[in-house]
Order: sequence, then C-alpha cells, then structure tokens
Amino acid sequence: MSLTKFSFPTAITFGPGARREVAAHLKSQGANRPLIVTDKGLAQLPILKEFASSLAGLAVSVYPGVFGNPVKQQVADGVKAFKDHKADAVIGFGGGAALDVAKAVALMAVHEGDVLEYAWDHPKVRPIRNALPYFVALPTTSGTGSEVGRSSVISDDTTHVKKIIFNPVLLARAVFADPELTLDLPPNVTAATGMDALTHNVESYLSPAYHPLCDGIALEGARIAAHSLERAVRAPKDIAARSDMMMSSMMGAIAFQKDLGAVHSCAHALGTVNDMHHGLANGIMIDHVMRFNLDAAEKKLAELARVCGAGSTAQSFVDWLTGLKARIGIPAKLGERGVKKEHIAKLVEIAVADTCHQTNPRPVSAADFERIFGAAI
Repeated sequence: MSLTKFSFPTAITFGPGARREVAAHLKSQGANRPLIVTDKGLAQLPILKEFASSLAGLAVSVYPGVFGNPVKQQVADGVKAFKDHKADAVIGFGGGAALDVAKAVALMAVHEGDVLEYAWDHPKVRPIRNALPYFVALPTTSGTGSEVGRSSVISDDTTHVKKIIFNPVLLARAVFADPELTLDLPPNVTAATGMDALTHNVESYLSPAYHPLCDGIALEGARIAAHSLERAVRAPKDIAARSDMMMSSMMGAIAFQKDLGAVHSCAHALGTVNDMHHGLANGIMIDHVMRFNLDAAEKKLAELARVCGAGSTAQSFVDWLTGLKARIGIPAKLGERGVKKEHIAKLVEIAVADTCHQTNPRPVSAADFERIFGAAI
C-alpha cells in the first residue's frame, strides 16, 4: 500500500509508513522542539523509541503520563513538561486518551485557569483566545478517531465525571494515520477499539439530526468495519484489515459531528462509575441499546444490516451485532466485567445527565436507562 494524502478538513497522510513523514512536516512548519504526549504503556515499547528516533534534527521530549480515562492532573503535568522543554509543538501519539490529553496540553500551554473551565457546558465557560502550538496526531489504535476530532474528553480527578472541551481550534493541524502502529495491538484491544469505531458510525447514522454528508460517511464507515474488524482481531498482522479499521475509525469520528446516541451515554456512565474502557463499554452496550431502538429506527437499522452483510431487517442487524461480539471476544453482559445491580442507580443518574442520548432515535427516560442497564447485566 502506498501513502495517500487528503483533507477532510484536517490534512491527513494515510498508509503504512506515514509516521516517517512527521519530521519533515514539522520542520516545514518551523517547529523544532516538539513534545510527544503518549501513555505509560506505549512509552515502554520499541515503537515509540523508533518513532522518536525518526525525528532526527528535532529537539524531542516525551511526556508519558497518560493512563486510563484521562483526568485533568495528567493535563497539568503535560503542560509543565511542555513549558520545561520550551516546546513549540505537540505530537499526540497513542490511543484516544493520549490524543485527548495532547489536545488539552496544547490548549492549556497558552491559556490560564482549570482545563475543565473550557468544557462547553461549564457555567462560566472560558473563551479560547490564543493560538495553540502546532499540533499533529498519530493514532496507535483504531477506535475513537480522536486524531480527526475537535474535542477533548477529560475527567475530574475526584468525581471522574467526563467533561468535553469542544472547539475547532483543537483539530490537529496534520494527521499521520499509519496502520503499522496498530500491528502489535492485542486481540482484546483491537476488538474493543474496533467496536468503538463501529458504534460511532452506527450511532451517527441513526441520529435524527439532518446531515446527509455524515450519513454517507457513517454508512461506509460501518461497512468497512463490518468487513474488516473480525479479520483484524483474528489476523493482527493483516495490514489491509488494520488499514480498514483505521479508516473506519476516522470516518466515525468525522461522522459523529452529527451527534451520537444512548450507547454513548451508557458508555460514559460505565467509564465514570466502573472505570470501564470506553470502547469495551460501547461494545457491550451496542446491541442492548439497538434492541431498544428497533421500532424507532427500523428503516435505518435495516440499511445498516444491508451494508454490513447482516441481512435485510432491523432485527437481523441487532442479531448480527450480538454474534459479532461473541466472535471477537466482547462480553455479552456487563456482569462479566464486574458491573452489579447496585451500580444501576448511579449509572442511570450519569447516563441521563449525559447529552449524547438527546440525539438517540428513540427518546430515553431514566426508567428506560434503568431497564437497558438491567437487561445488560
């Protein structure tokens, strides 16, 4: 496979080996002292050392402080690393968490206050006034699509409630989407992140908001994931399958500017209450929520079934999701990951407060969330 370059709207270099283009690109933009923001696990792997060594001629520093669902202290520590290095650019290198922290580090390197004061729903939200340092993104998973997103999800350290900073200035100036960076992902991570990408495409398409551009992207993104996710899990070195999943991930992130749905409200609650990996939470919940949506989105679910090779009815699509989960090792039920009935009240409280379900094809009340979570346990 060769490298492909396109913009939508971010400038994207896509294909095996794309990471080797970063050094020349940064130099062309006058950036000489980049800070790599990554997670603790990646920092120990040869792939990061190989990437850092490819940035010849640049003064590189690494901030490896991202782990789990990112919290604001990780952002503060990253800002300190940026200033200590006298950095002039940020490189996000990792999965969704690392890329979200990288965006927030770039933001807070040139702004004052608490990072959560820039969340869109803060009662006294601070304006973003200053130009951010040059920011490029390299995803190492295929799930969130954060590399092409204009948001950063950061949690409060104490409450673990997720807050979303949403602004076009957070968009990466350039993305280097290199599927070779995902070849060593273990099957369980490939499955969970892949279900995240599939969920983004599915929920974006089902959103009742009017956005035919996103509908087209979401349908094709779902089709690509449906035909490649299982192969990527079973044959992790299959570069074509890895490329497909990276593309599906980006397409889902582009499409969900149309909005998401109740699967994500459930996943955000599970991340807060049970510290569950976001992609895994989406993967567990998607067929349960789609079963709830059957009557409200019958035609669209049937179309998803058609493009995914899952039959021709809404019910066949839900059945296909359940079967896909079993084949790639995603648990059928929340109880398999330690979620208990006593967690439901708090899960419902957080899910109701989450905004994603406001664009679910079927309105979701607190009682509905209680039944969905109950059925999923």
